[in-house]
Amino acid sequence: MHTVVVGTSGATAQDVIAVARGNARVELSPEALTALAKAREIVDALAAKPEPVYGVSTGFGALATRHISPELRAQLQRNIVRSHAAGMGAPVEREVVRALMFLRLKTVCSGHAGVRPQVAQTMADLLNAGITPVVHEYGSLGCSGDLAPLSHCALTLMGEGDAEGPDGRVRPAGELLAEHGIEPVELREKEGLALLNGTDGMLGMLIMALDDLDKLYKSADITAALSLEALLGTEKVLAPELHAIRPHPGQGAAAANMLAVLKGSGLTGHFQQDEAPRVQDAYSVRCAPQVAGAGRDTMAHARLVAERELASAVDNPVVLPDGRVESNGNFHGAPVAYVLDFLAIAAADLGSIAERRTDRLLDKNRSHGLPPFLADDAGVDSGLMIAQYTQAALVSELKRLAVPASADSIPSSAMQEDHVSMGWSAARKLRTAVGNLGRIIAVELYAATRAIELRDGLTPAPASRAAIEALRAIGVQGPGPDRFLAPDLEAADAFVREGKLVEAVEKVTGPLA
Repeated sequence: MHTVVVGTSGATAQDVIAVARGNARVELSPEALTALAKAREIVDALAAKPEPVYGVSTGFGALATRHISPELRAQLQRNIVRSHAAGMGAPVEREVVRALMFLRLKTVCSGHAGVRPQVAQTMADLLNAGITPVVHEYGSLGCSGDLAPLSHCALTLMGEGDAEGPDGRVRPAGELLAEHGIEPVELREKEGLALLNGTDGMLGMLIMALDDLDKLYKSADITAALSLEALLGTEKVLAPELHAIRPHPGQGAAAANMLAVLKGSGLTGHFQQDEAPRVQDAYSVRCAPQVAGAGRDTMAHARLVAERELASAVDNPVVLPDGRVESNGNFHGAPVAYVLDFLAIAAADLGSIAERRTDRLLDKNRSHGLPPFLADDAGVDSGLMIAQYTQAALVSELKRLAVPASADSIPSSAMQEDHVSMGWSAARKLRTAVGNLGRIIAVELYAATRAIELRDGLTPAPASRAAIEALRAIGVQGPGPDRFLAPDLEAADAFVREGKLVEAVEKVTGPLA
């Protein structure tokens, strides 16, 4: 099994994906264990002094003015975890919780959090045992980080609350820890707070969204090319020299992908040969690289933010190399929240342009000779009429999900936390948007492949044929009389979401950008 070693200098996006989605084992490096021990020495020394230090010997947030006596400090750390584990709603996905746990461990191992090495090791042990705390949908304002979600994880570390075992059953956390030989953690000064302060949930969801969107943007280039073929469009607008004079990197990559898919097509360039001659393709076809490219460039910015956050130690207070323990605002989620919202906007636009191409394929007045709704016997058969309704409904929801969460703020903690990021909310709605975008692309794929097969006497590009053959091989049927469509659409969605469409095409084109 793949193993991810956690050091002091952060983690990579690939590490997060490996742990969250691939169940990779986690180990602590000797360097991390040394840094943990050194930082803990500093915290212990401060705890022994009579002067109050925030997070070590004081209350938290709006209650930070109270100096806590030594005999109450362990209780203070337990209490902050219990009281902050106040989430509500449905449990979030296992992969999200594993990313959350791993990213908190990453910050703990930086040597800036001040927790003992055994706490970090127990966090790794939970991940390796496949024990997943139950974290609820609602509870985080994105400042101070993802407090409630992280608190539910810390509660499991203490052997309290509920967790999901490796078999998928939810049980008392104490039982699960005992079965796997894991001793619950008895928290000491600073440790409860260190386990709760961070952008880990929103960052984990950002990293996984980028992983998903990478497949979906390539898939959208493929379906755009298939639609261009089915509409007898021209590939001339994809020429590299045209995109070189507007040098947005994403635009050039999208155009190159489409051109690679269309290489060798016998369907392109028939403007003057069909029943509705035209000079140019519609914007939804002609401007596909510009829209997909802008989304790609947005993803590039989001990756940069994610990489910086992955290299960060997000906690409050933090232990500095010179021995100081200082309060800060690094837990604020604004940098991550913004890009989560940017990506939701880009996803909405990509879904919207894909739906417009699908609608064009189904409209006999704009499809250049295709049957109405791609039906076998129009009137008796409805064809893909309602598949497009479903796609349109998904696009409409994507537009609602594009409203930025990060533009909102609601004060909390008796106005101490009076400006929050709403980054967790931005991440949750982006996950929904990414899922819907995959479904929208799947409907375009379903329509475009059927339309190409209805072009008798014209030969599609080899890459297009590979996509059609791979789709048919999993049981998604081609043209014919009306049938129960939902299973076909669900299969097409899985085909896109799992990267099978990209895989089939790249066997012909080579790697797409």
